[in-house]
Parts: sequence; structure tokens; C-alpha cells
Amino acid sequence: MPGTPTDLTRLRITLTAFFALDGFIFAGWVVRIPAIKEQTGASASTLGLALLGVSAGAVITMMLTGRLCHRYGNHQVTVVCAVLLSLSVSLPPLTHSPLTLGLVLLIFGAAYGGINVAFNSAAVDLVRAMRRPIMPSFHAAFSLGGMVGAGLGGLVAGFLTPTQHLFGLTVIGLLVTAVVGRELLRLKPPALPENAPKASSKEEAAPRRLTPRTRGLVFTFGLIALCTAFGEGALADWSALHLEQDLDATAGAAAIGYSCFALAMTAGRLTGTRLLERLGRTRTLVSGGTVAALGMLLGALAPTLWAAVLGFVITGLGLANLFPVAVERAGTLAGPDGVAIASTLGYGGMLLGPPAIGFMADWYSLPAALTSVAALAAVAAVIGFLTRHAAEN
Repeated sequence: MPGTPTDLTRLRITLTAFFALDGFIFAGWVVRIPAIKEQTGASASTLGLALLGVSAGAVITMMLTGRLCHRYGNHQVTVVCAVLLSLSVSLPPLTHSPLTLGLVLLIFGAAYGGINVAFNSAAVDLVRAMRRPIMPSFHAAFSLGGMVGAGLGGLVAGFLTPTQHLFGLTVIGLLVTAVVGRELLRLKPPALPENAPKASSKEEAAPRRLTPRTRGLVFTFGLIALCTAFGEGALADWSALHLEQDLDATAGAAAIGYSCFALAMTAGRLTGTRLLERLGRTRTLVSGGTVAALGMLLGALAPTLWAAVLGFVITGLGLANLFPVAVERAGTLAGPDGVAIASTLGYGGMLLGPPAIGFMADWYSLPAALTSVAALAAVAAVIGFLTRHAAEN
């Protein structure tokens, strides 16, 4: 099994490429949603129902993928799901009704959920073998891939039809998978060396089976993922409207808010390994959740545009490493099953965020609703502190 520094480095590069590809393809699809809406003749509500296909496919498949990874291996499942993701992204432009769009998005969502569990599980194994907290670097690659995919999609939207654009993503995805996937299949999952020091914490030594205690801890770390993803989903859908509606920003200036948040999250993840090595997981979770809570209070309640944008930046820096650490802890505890549970809860939080903010905005106001992101970030910090004996300090 690969255990040499060269093997582990090759595996790290290979997995990083798959994380980036996932973000690239998903963002490329997202920027063409308006054109697909027009093509299918969907209303806002029927489009929302169709888009639930992505969510439903992902959530259902995430739990199944944990079992597939146990049976066939993380690397094999990653490659198969990458092929399915690349092929299925070309399907939405071929639909002409909300119903058929929802059905093909079930397939796309299944592939998306499957690859997320598979390569996160492989990354958890690599983190254990390298004995370095490198998980944030993989999620930084996903963020960077998403930024490139969204930027490229915006550039080509003016002269490529959705069919041409998304078919291009299929070609790119299959080519990358053919090259990088071959390398991943050659590399066997890493194993801890026989002379490695024993685990320094209860969690590191925990067996990879879902005992009642292990299941409880996995769900607890999954709640951190949920709190983090709630904020990501809420800011993605509501930050621009908040700046435009409540702070009288122009449409262009309002769009800057989420861009700054996304850039801050990416920067935070790029420096996440160094932060974790310096602070440890518990202090990273507690400080990250606290910083995000304070930043979101500023972002939601600030009286000026640039103060709110500064709040979004602080929020992004705070949230950046909570999800990677939570998924890694869950995977260390229970392998692919742990990753599947934490990912499902996290994805559920991303789904819950936007509609929850909408309902609260109707009941109270949008700024008041956005403070719920701060509240859940604070909850994540509290959970991080309470689970300090189950995590490496």
C-alpha cells in the first residue's frame, strides 16, 4: 500500500484534481439555470421544485455511497461517480418541461452526492496517513474550481447555448477523469505505517463502526457541518438582496457581497492546514464559529454597504474550515459511513438555509433573518468546545 511520501503526494494531487473538477462542473451548471428555466417554461415555483431533484438525488445517494465505498473502495467509487457527474451535466439542456428537468436532476444530484462522499472518504484516509490536517486544502480546490467554473460560464454564456456549454463540461469532465482517474485507480488507499505512533485521542483510536457512542459523535460533527452549510446557502441566495433592498446598493455592488464572502472562504481554506497545525481542531472550530457569528452580526445589521461586505468577509473566514474539519472528524470516527452522515446533514443545512431565511424575512425582516446564520455559527462553536475531548486539541 502506498506509504512513501511520493505516493502520498501523488494521491493528494489526484484527489485535489477531483475536488476541483466537482466544483467546476457544479458551478458551470448553476450559471445556466436561468437559461434552462426559460427553455423549459418553468415558473419560479416549478423551477424550485425541479431543482429539488439535485437535492433529493444527492441526499439519497450519500447514504448509499458509504456502503458502496466499503464494498468497492473509495477510489473506484470516486471515478465511477466522476464519469456519471460528467455525463449527467449535459442532460438538463435536453429537457423541455419542469418534470423532465427534475428527473434528470435526480441523476445529476445522485452523481454529485456520490462523488462528494467518495472523495471525502479518500481524503480522510490520506489525512490519517500523512498525519497532517490537510483537509481544508481539498475544499479550497473545490471552491477554486467553482469560481473558475462560474467565471468561465459567465464568459461563454453570451455566445454558447446551454447545450453547447454543458456538453463542453461533459467533455472536459471525461477527459480529466480519464487522465486523473487512471492514476487514482493505480494508487491503493494509504495505510498507517506499522511504526506510526498510537493515536493521541479517543477519536483517533476509535474503531470504524457505528456503535451508539460513535454514531452520536458522528451526528454531532454532522451538526457542525449543517450549521456551516446553512450559512453558505443563506448567503448565496440572500446576501445580494439584503445589500440591494436594505442598504440601497446597486445590483452590481450587491453582487460584490457574495463574491467577497466566497473569496474569503477560499482564502481561509487555503491557509486552513497551517491554521489547524497551529491551533488544533478544537480551537479552530471554536474560534471559527465565534468569528463567523460576529462577522454575520455585522453583515446583517450594519447600516452601510461596505461595513456589511466586511461582515461577509469575516463570516467567510470564520466558516471556511468548519465543514472540512467536521467531515474529517466524522470520517475518522466511522469511515465512509461517517462521511456520508456528516455530508448528508451538511447538505441538508445548505438546503434548509435559503427557505428558512425567506420565511423568517416574511415574519420579521431580512436583516433579522440573517442573524440566524450568526446564531448557528455560535452553535457550531459551542459544539466544537463540548466535543473537545473527542477531537485533537
